[in-house]
Amino acid sequence: MSSLTSRRASRLVLISALLAGTVLGGYGIGERAVAQTGAETATQAKPGAIQPSTPTQPLADFVGLVRQVKPAVVSITTKMRPEREMQPQLPFPFPFALPQQNAPRVVEARGSGFIIDPDGTIVTNNHVVKNAQSVSVTLDDGTVLPARIIGRDPRTDIAVLRVKAGRRLPFINLGDSSAVEPGEWVVAVGNPFGLGGTVTAGIVSARGRDIGEGPYDSFIQIDAPINQGNSGGPLFTQDGKVVGVNTAILSPSGGSIGIGFAIPSNTVKTVVAQLEKTGHVTRGYLGVAAQVVTPAMASALNLPKDLSPDKEGALVASVEQDGPAAKAGVQPGDVIQSVGGKPVGNPHDLAIDVADIAPGTQVQVVLLRDGKPRTLSVTIGTQPGNQVAAGGQGQGNPSIGVTLAVLTPELRQQLGLPGQLRGAVISEVAPGSAAETAGLQSGDVIVGVGDQPVASPREAASAIRGALRDGHSVALRIVRDGQQAFVAVSPDAGAGSSSGDEQDQGTDQDQDPGQQD
Repeated sequence: MSSLTSRRASRLVLISALLAGTVLGGYGIGERAVAQTGAETATQAKPGAIQPSTPTQPLADFVGLVRQVKPAVVSITTKMRPEREMQPQLPFPFPFALPQQNAPRVVEARGSGFIIDPDGTIVTNNHVVKNAQSVSVTLDDGTVLPARIIGRDPRTDIAVLRVKAGRRLPFINLGDSSAVEPGEWVVAVGNPFGLGGTVTAGIVSARGRDIGEGPYDSFIQIDAPINQGNSGGPLFTQDGKVVGVNTAILSPSGGSIGIGFAIPSNTVKTVVAQLEKTGHVTRGYLGVAAQVVTPAMASALNLPKDLSPDKEGALVASVEQDGPAAKAGVQPGDVIQSVGGKPVGNPHDLAIDVADIAPGTQVQVVLLRDGKPRTLSVTIGTQPGNQVAAGGQGQGNPSIGVTLAVLTPELRQQLGLPGQLRGAVISEVAPGSAAETAGLQSGDVIVGVGDQPVASPREAASAIRGALRDGHSVALRIVRDGQQAFVAVSPDAGAGSSSGDEQDQGTDQDQDPGQQD
């Protein structure tokens, strides 16, 4: 059969199927059948135009909502350098200098965001502006403005920008994400594939999703279509409040299959408030490593058999010496069931609950020890954040352009490092900085500055700044792929670090065992 004949046959099958469905449904198109009784004969109406009847109860739409909120949604364009590929480590004798690479090409990426005050404060995703050389924002009316990064929080993937428009801008409010329920209608607005102002709708599929992206995952899952470029855009409920920031999709193809994830607005409120105030986020710290309570472990620990799933708790695997938990009397083998009145179902719950508590706050921790409940009073500490050795360039704040993180047991395992190694992990390298020019990479571990060994981010940052104040290049002793090397970093070699927007990277990974809180 020729292709033409085949297409005609396919159309006939399709039309026949549609007509069959129409007849079965009891409706006709362009003709009318008259019931027959006895000798009555059928009559046929003359063909005429179809006259659809308007339903008495029209379906609800989102026209009014979109018309009101869309002016506050923006498109974000970021010019950045792609992250360097890991360099192969050659078996040269120690010490040696790593070879420099040619600078990678500048690339452009696009995302979404939304304005939260009339002065031009904008919320978006951290991954939209990470490694940015420059950021510009396109308003709904087509106006393009340069944007400044106020602060970023990689742990929750939130960033705050600011633009100066010379006028008051339309803005939208953050709502209460705790009131969102599965089955509720939501609307997403963003810039998928560069198509600014795109509107999609769907329902909330689930809450509290942990997708393994970070230690504080608690996403709203939605089926409203979101795609690449929707990152950072708002998720609205029908009352016009933002209840989430669209940030990720689950897809084998890279396109929407109806499984999207948004950061809850209550998390966004807390993070944005701190970023606006200080440029970084401070989180509570308990000082324990915890793991899931398995049925076998519950039996071995003599735990009650009637524990509900949301109260199984987090098994304390280890307690940091002199940490808040140790000072309060928490011991390995304890099962934490609530913190500050919030039930703890697993280590992930514990990490989120503790991080949300302001350092210095005294809370009641309910736990099981030897199968019996106990209550301890704990003063929450400050989570060990990253020491930033990459603030703005200037005489009073010398910099090479790196962000340093605590070397946790999880990072040791990921990087294949021995347990006795001490140092500071490079979690970020600022684009165009002296560190990038020298060939430093994320994942390198600084174990010495010159002839001075360093055991923590604080020691490394202090030693680097001290060397820079003397006007000398910095000789960093690093570990990469199990090999040690010296890297010479000249403060004059780079174009300068970014504008002081490097913030804490995740040092506490959501793994089992070993959740750090």
